[in-house]
Amino acid sequence: MTDATTPNSPIDEISERYLEAFAELSPAEATFMGIQGHDHRLPDLSPAGFEALIDLDRRTVAEASAVQVTSAREEVAKDGLLERLGLQLESYQAGVPQHQLNVISCEPTHIRQVFDLMPTATQDDWETIAIRLNQVGTTLDGYRETLTEQAGLGRVSAARQVNALAERIASWTGADGDDFFAGLAAQAPDSPVKATVEAAAASARKAYDQFGQWLTAELLPQAPSRDACGREVYALASREFLGAAVDLEETYAWGWQELARIEAEMETIAAALNDGDRSIAAVAELLDNDPARMIHGKDAFRDWMQQLADAAVQELAGTHFDIPASIQRIDCMIAPTSDGSIYYTPPSEDLTTRPGQMWWAVPNGVEDFATWREVTTVYHEGVPGHHLQVAQTMLRTDLLNRWQRVGSWVSGHGEGWALYAERLMEELGYLEEPGARLGMLDGQAFRAARVIVDIGMHLELEIPADNPFGWRPGERWNAELGFEFLRAHSRMETEFIRAELLRYLGWPGQAPSYKVGERIWLQAREDAKQRLGADFDLRAFHRDALNLGSIGLDPLRRALAKL
Repeated sequence: MTDATTPNSPIDEISERYLEAFAELSPAEATFMGIQGHDHRLPDLSPAGFEALIDLDRRTVAEASAVQVTSAREEVAKDGLLERLGLQLESYQAGVPQHQLNVISCEPTHIRQVFDLMPTATQDDWETIAIRLNQVGTTLDGYRETLTEQAGLGRVSAARQVNALAERIASWTGADGDDFFAGLAAQAPDSPVKATVEAAAASARKAYDQFGQWLTAELLPQAPSRDACGREVYALASREFLGAAVDLEETYAWGWQELARIEAEMETIAAALNDGDRSIAAVAELLDNDPARMIHGKDAFRDWMQQLADAAVQELAGTHFDIPASIQRIDCMIAPTSDGSIYYTPPSEDLTTRPGQMWWAVPNGVEDFATWREVTTVYHEGVPGHHLQVAQTMLRTDLLNRWQRVGSWVSGHGEGWALYAERLMEELGYLEEPGARLGMLDGQAFRAARVIVDIGMHLELEIPADNPFGWRPGERWNAELGFEFLRAHSRMETEFIRAELLRYLGWPGQAPSYKVGERIWLQAREDAKQRLGADFDLRAFHRDALNLGSIGLDPLRRALAKL
């Protein structure tokens, strides 16, 4: 095969047509991707809207399957597209996107979050926001129709998730005094458009209020009390989030050993920091109360994150990574909501309209921030984590078609890379300060613990008799044991742990994709070392791997084996 130099082959044309059609059917997703021209619309979430998406996937899979590729680059493009769309079709067949509700990632949360990313610089921008706000009611009505249809097929999310989403919606509409829609309208300029935005925001608030009330009055009575999704649903979710098929029992057993390994390392650092006391909890309390490791105020904390993110870009560019000037900007943001989540949003496709952004939804009342925990978070969300990965992919117009650059995201690839990036910063010497290193390991331990909890709870597995902590041997996992285990193996506030547990129960397979994804990235690097021997170059490995775009981890391993 000869490598093509520009992405204009038949498989690239199919991929780009797919992306254009998908953006037309999913305008909110287009905004998240940074694709312009769709900000004035919201998607059709009725059964007919979902059928249109299913039909698009089926047609594209049929077209792509028939294409003969003529280069290694085209082979990767075809493999990645078929892997993603094939799993999407399986997921639609199982009714997952149509019925799955949780407080982190479902259709009602996506619609609310899209307003965080819309331009606000001009009066035209605000008119576009008002147009989209006025469509919230129609969109939610369509989704209510879909949920009703799915309920008739016996597909309803667990009662815990339905109730939690209703409570989250109430928090957006002012139940706790934090009215998102009023806050959005208040930002509109003092001009004739302000009244238009205020009326549209009131309409959207009313639509969400009505939808939340319907959830508790109509859907909740049909919801099962059982939290576990079961093996069949979980195996599909795991494959979709990872882009790889893993042995769930082996991964569960590995999670126990990995957690024990990390905590042993943490105890060694704890002893060095706290006069020989190996207690992780004791040293965490010590660091949390260290004034030198504390920042007061949201704005000051945002500024600290920004300085650290900027320094990482400047120091890594041209040394360990190739970071073009056009993607060296990342903005650290305090989110307009207060649910405690931390996340990254990519730059706009043109790399100028909207920069890459790192968001922190600080919980109400939180004003003090312990920096020892968050150094590694900045590397995870920024550089060399998500920002480098996503923005670099968007630049490679010479290697990747448009769908590969902006339309494909695989959690195991992305979150696995970001967790790998945290560990890489330790390898490169950026976490030599013991507190920062302990913070990285603390995050790693938490990700290992949730591999155990997520798989254990949804498959309702037995706790191993010989588990390394001697903890409840022979008992069977449920939500209560999940909370107990997370509390024993994390140094976080109780309410945060409860929120995390709720996330795992409502979004099966996603939480393990971080640590399992990192495991596969490390295996891929080791395979490359063994294959190339003395010719292995770490910087080249990172460049070549990221140049493949965000693809499933099985396609990633197949592609790397041919480099």
